This record gives sequence, structure tokens and C-alpha cells, in this order.
Amino acid sequence: MYGACTNWAEEYFSRLRRTEPGHHHHIAGAYLLRYAQEASWREDHRRVSNGEQVHTIAALAMHKKARPDFVGYWQRHKAA
Repeated sequence: MYGACTNWAEEYFSRLRRTEPGHHHHIAGAYLLRYAQEASWREDHRRVSNGEQVHTIAALAMHKKARPDFVGYWQRHKAA
């Protein structure tokens, strides 16, 4: 396959596995997709300065509506 490399996949999954004890402390199965998306974003932007990352995230957050799957997340329950 052109453009595919198993080393890149192994590197991504290695970083994803290391985020559990390092960043998240526990990865809940219901939110596994979100954790994987965050790890992918971190992988794609790892060479961008921290200030630029914060600016990018803040700008994106200002243009998005609340996600229905995260409503009630901090209260440990989903919205009705």
C-alpha cells in the first residue's frame, strides 16, 4: 500500500496507551472514541507550540454548540 506504514500505527497506539496512566487515569469504554480522537489531535499537533494549540482549541470551541453526548458528563449521567 502506498502511504501506509505500520510504524505510524504502532506509534499512535503506543501514545494512546500511555495517555491512560499519564493524562486520563481511566478510559471509560463509552468515551473511547473521544479519547482516540484527542490522541489523534495530539499526535497531529505535537510539533505546534502550546500557545498556538490553546488558541486553536479556543477558537474552535467558540464556534461549536454543546455536544449532546457530553451534557451531564460531569454529573456522571446522561441528559434525559
